[in-house]
Amino acid sequence: MPNSKKPATGFPGFPEGRLRVTPVPNLFFSDLLPAIDDLAELKVTLYAFWALAKKEGAFRYLRRDEVAGDATLLAGLSSPGKTALESLDEALERAVTRGTMIKVSMEGEPSGESFLFLNTPKGRAAVAALERGAWRPSGKAEAPLELSTERPNIFSLYEQNIGQLTPMIAETLRDAEQTYPASWIEDAIRIAVENNIRKWRYIQAILEDWHNRGRDEREDRGDTEKARRRYVEGEFADFIEH
Repeated sequence: MPNSKKPATGFPGFPEGRLRVTPVPNLFFSDLLPAIDDLAELKVTLYAFWALAKKEGAFRYLRRDEVAGDATLLAGLSSPGKTALESLDEALERAVTRGTMIKVSMEGEPSGESFLFLNTPKGRAAVAALERGAWRPSGKAEAPLELSTERPNIFSLYEQNIGQLTPMIAETLRDAEQTYPASWIEDAIRIAVENNIRKWRYIQAILEDWHNRGRDEREDRGDTEKARRRYVEGEFADFIEH
């Protein structure tokens, strides 16, 4: 007769019915699992697959503090001589070093804050988007990153609003990008278009004026008659064709 033995305590077994599942690539079992020799790293890696599978959106990611806030996970990471948070950070570093995960720290974020991505094509694409500024922190724990509106390229702005782009103008625009904030250049081009003075020398004069005398944001928004006159009279009058 078969002799089956059931554990007296512990996990009661999987219940009947349809259960939710977490997708884990076969490559994890063939390549990663045999190489992982730290229990905390294994737990954190499997946790990342589970937690990220619950996320929505094209790019899925975890905050380090979000992971650290999971009491159930932390309860299983404590070890002699090491706190659960120490074990967590060490496990994350192991996973990052191994190449399972990618960690990105953002300037201006709270100390120790970082974002974690699986090292998949979508994860790498998300990191690349972060690096080029197409993503930014939103401050929401449940949605830590959001798409930001990408500013038009200064060359496109010039061609669309001022005129044909020549090699000499392109070099001048590159120098301007290094000297002035992108928002200043955009606003100076807008002022030139509004005043129908489509010349780079005029735009550059506005930028130099802001740089030398300071910029009054209320006046420079271009929505008052006073603001309009400022850029068509006085020293700027020389750029206007009569």
